[in-house]
Amino acid sequence: MAAITASMVAELRAKTDAPMMECKKALTEADGDMVKAEELLRVKLGTKAGKAASRVTAEGVVTASIEGATGAMLEVNCETDFVTKNDSFLAMAQAAA
Repeated sequence: MAAITASMVAELRAKTDAPMMECKKALTEADGDMVKAEELLRVKLGTKAGKAASRVTAEGVVTASIEGATGAMLEVNCETDFVTKNDSFLAMAQAAA
């Protein structure tokens, strides 16, 4: 059994954007084989990613920015109205516009 290091977990997480513990479990199951671990994660977490992609984002904000003769309007959506009231979310939307 290959020793699973923190750097291996970090590398797999960077490649797949999967949760850290899921990466560690996949590497352990794959006996340290990075390619096999990626495949295991894709099979295991593929349905979760699909579920997240299909959720409705019915809430959000519209922000506008005018600078000189140039303007931009941006719609940023989220799942809940709680997020739309969050100062960080509003600041991000304004900065993006």
